[in-house]
Amino acid sequence: MSPTHREPRETAVRAVVYRRTGACEVLQLEDRTASHPGPGEVLVRIHRSGVNPTDWKARQGSGASQPVEPAQVPGHDGAGVVEAIGAGVSPALQGARVWVWEAAYRRPDGTAQELALVPASHVLRLPDPASFDLGASLGVPFITAHRCLTVAEHAPSRLGPGRLAGRTVLVAGGAGAVGNAAIQLARWSDATVITTVSSPQKGELAVAAGADHVINYW
Repeated sequence: MSPTHREPRETAVRAVVYRRTGACEVLQLEDRTASHPGPGEVLVRIHRSGVNPTDWKARQGSGASQPVEPAQVPGHDGAGVVEAIGAGVSPALQGARVWVWEAAYRRPDGTAQELALVPASHVLRLPDPASFDLGASLGVPFITAHRCLTVAEHAPSRLGPGRLAGRTVLVAGGAGAVGNAAIQLARWSDATVITTVSSPQKGELAVAAGADHVINYW
């Protein structure tokens, strides 16, 4: 070992994990040792962890309780600050405020922990004016909404001002996470937005997101 080489220091962190599928009682708070990022990975100090239906559905399982090996840290989405980077990752990410998406996709390391190991390809910069709360809410809902708005015939490949001008978009369930995100993105892209909701309160949420017309079907 050269005199200048230093092994990464081990850092104790708290993490929520589950080792069996089941109700929320399977979740446990544990002390773990944070791993140093490998090639193409970053270590993010999580300030906010988002919760999506896919998170609790995976934890719940589809039937009788089943073992989960290795133990799973839930949480696809989150936001925080990059604490360390692995080989091949841009040095510009070191110390950057970021939002994280699908951290737990086919991986045991989700965002429900103090330090999360995440592929650098699933980390994007979070502008300084944006809060960590906002960053943790972007991942699954907004990526899904963006996909839905860009796969139609003759739809733009990316959204932005003017990209949906002259189009009318119908969003079912405009008060849900994905529906609300779709309203915001469609309105930002200058579409006329019609949405459906099931209560006046949900209608108010849809209007606040930018819906032009709200149909309360309840």
